[in-house]
Amino acid sequence: MKIIKHATYLILGILCLLQTSCNGIDKKTSANNPEKIIVENVLKYVDPMVGTGGHGHTFPGPTLPHGRIQLSPDTQLLGWEASSGYSYADTTLYGFSHTHLSGTGIGDLGDVLLLPFTGEFNNEKPVGAFSHDKERAEVGYYKVTVEPWNVISELTTTLYSGRHRYQFPKSDDANVMVDLAHILQANWGHKVVESSIQIIDEYTIQGYRKTSGWAANDPIWFTCVFDKPILSHVINVDGKTMDATSASGINTTVYATFGKLETPLNVKVAVSAVDQAGAKQNLNAEADLETFDDVVKHAQNLWNDELQAITITSKDTTVLKNFYTALYHTKIAPMLYSDADGRYRGMDNEIHKNTHLKRYSAYSLWDTFRAWYPLMTIIEPDRSKDWVYDLYQQSQEGGLLPKWQLNGNYTGTMVGYPAVAILSDAVNKGLIDSIPNKLLDAALLSSKWQPEFHEKHKGTRAEMVMPEQIYYKEKMGFVPLDKTKESVSYGLEMAYYDWCIAKMADALGAKEIAETYYKKGEAYKEYFDPEIKFMRGKNSDGSWGKNFNPRFSNHLEGEFVEGNSYQWTPFLPHAVNDFATMLGGKKALGDWLDNLFTTSSEIEGDNASADITGLIGQYAHGNEPSHHVPYMYQFSDRPWRTQEVLDSIMKQFYTPIPEGIIGNEDCGQMSAWYVLNAIGLYQMTPGDNQYYIGRPMIDSAEIKLKNGSFKIEVMNNSAKNKYVEKVLLNGKKLEANKIEYNDIKAGSVLEIYMSPNK
Repeated sequence: MKIIKHATYLILGILCLLQTSCNGIDKKTSANNPEKIIVENVLKYVDPMVGTGGHGHTFPGPTLPHGRIQLSPDTQLLGWEASSGYSYADTTLYGFSHTHLSGTGIGDLGDVLLLPFTGEFNNEKPVGAFSHDKERAEVGYYKVTVEPWNVISELTTTLYSGRHRYQFPKSDDANVMVDLAHILQANWGHKVVESSIQIIDEYTIQGYRKTSGWAANDPIWFTCVFDKPILSHVINVDGKTMDATSASGINTTVYATFGKLETPLNVKVAVSAVDQAGAKQNLNAEADLETFDDVVKHAQNLWNDELQAITITSKDTTVLKNFYTALYHTKIAPMLYSDADGRYRGMDNEIHKNTHLKRYSAYSLWDTFRAWYPLMTIIEPDRSKDWVYDLYQQSQEGGLLPKWQLNGNYTGTMVGYPAVAILSDAVNKGLIDSIPNKLLDAALLSSKWQPEFHEKHKGTRAEMVMPEQIYYKEKMGFVPLDKTKESVSYGLEMAYYDWCIAKMADALGAKEIAETYYKKGEAYKEYFDPEIKFMRGKNSDGSWGKNFNPRFSNHLEGEFVEGNSYQWTPFLPHAVNDFATMLGGKKALGDWLDNLFTTSSEIEGDNASADITGLIGQYAHGNEPSHHVPYMYQFSDRPWRTQEVLDSIMKQFYTPIPEGIIGNEDCGQMSAWYVLNAIGLYQMTPGDNQYYIGRPMIDSAEIKLKNGSFKIEVMNNSAKNKYVEKVLLNGKKLEANKIEYNDIKAGSVLEIYMSPNK
């Protein structure tokens, strides 16, 4: 049995508010409204430590927006909390590696680890320690003192390289370990397959390693350049120490010594998934950024520009911190994967070159189609278009659209074929300017059973890109409980994805395809039991599964993915009106939702999923399938409940402290949900261009667009005034509290009037 009480998070939120009031944040106030804060430099409101505690799984080290390098300290090597390499509860410091995942539930990467230390070294790998009182994390900059050697270590990044600056005690010999044996989540199967290292000259070390884990085939080359000469070095290969200038094996580490240093040691490191020449080229691509301080300034200026894509005002510094930290987290993944010359390793493990379209890695599509991509289509329409074309190109190289692509690998992680939701959203928003019919063809291919792909990848993670659930969906019209695991979640998700394909086909004039897929999009009806009003598993003979319990969760083994029937029954974002009809009407829908949010938070089952977090009743905000549910009240007899629920979620489950993200951040999805809802908008159904008005946290927002800006003004906003009274678009009152994507255009103004009355 597992019980999560949301009151705990309310206490955390109160503590956070108390902390915020004492932080003394620099601010400028408006002459017209002394209480309203005007943001000039938004970086002061970003805290990279948010999400590093609890189960947020973010990392605190520097990176650039969607950059190739994520340079961060590694403090945790094993298990779930090692997913990003860093956990706020730790005191151990293994070193600084150059690639990391942001907020995932599985770990990988952690490539090319450096650890500065002093004194003599032997065959035993040194391990450092740290404390938070000697640690500082800012946008584009990280600093920590590595103990017990008292080495002040600073990190920053360019687009393609990591930069280190180490201040050693002047009385001790300075050493740096370059570790290619370093692995995150080795107990989850991540391992080094092969590695090699070479001392090129007294300033340069280069090498290669290939790992196999979440990404089954992941080679990486690196070039590391010091600004002071290496006086001596030792190479350790598979436990054997040797005096050589090159070596190869499985686990390879170099220990370099620089003697006693009067000034800091600067290090530059670049990587490539293509070859050694690519790593060297990437290192030289930004040679104009010469000094460490130059790089920090460049990174922070770039981030400040990026984060002012949305400028908000608020009287509450907690809102400002939550908002800009969340916006920061939305711009980490996907990460650049191609080299500076346009070369990259494709889904077919071949080297390709494209100088016009960049290749990206870490597409967490099952998570991010829900809020992250709808946000990006507003603030990054050009990148949003490029990401669609990138996904299409990946399907051409590998055979199918990916659903969780990592470093040129199909990981097969999560449910169905979520890439089609992003393709459909882009097509329906008019972002696509070429090959729309080829995008539709790719979506259709991924939605149908492809036995050749399944057999080709059988026994690997990639097999689950074409799982047997698709076979049964196509053959029987539903996914049977007695033939597969997680049948209901797959069935509900694939019904939505098929609806997305229908919407795309409709937009492109493919009426027959649209009609077929609209019908497939109604497959959610197969899992709904009208007697108990819940979705449940059905056997291949049409009978219901036994011993139904809506609170029961059986992680990876039951009918539901990372949840239970309470959390999955409302997953039909494309058919909420039909769901209301199935329940008995608008009042019945309101009653069902009220029960969801007010029932006990007890989760039953000895193998309950750890992903069920952020509970209000049985609503689980810490995991993505629930994220649209508050807006379902808009289809009931009590639409004002949307504002009540959103108010509770945003105040309880988003706080500017390390534990301030209630579940896995998941490559920007948790944060994108906050960003959109804080400005009062949410696209409940990607593929449908409607953004619903929720419960804004801000006083005003200005969204920068290509030809100007779109403004949101929130009138009479306060803790008490949390209900939407009326909404005006360019002075005209909206009959329904929603706008279209095309309404978000330069020169337009959205006015949201708040009230204490429901």
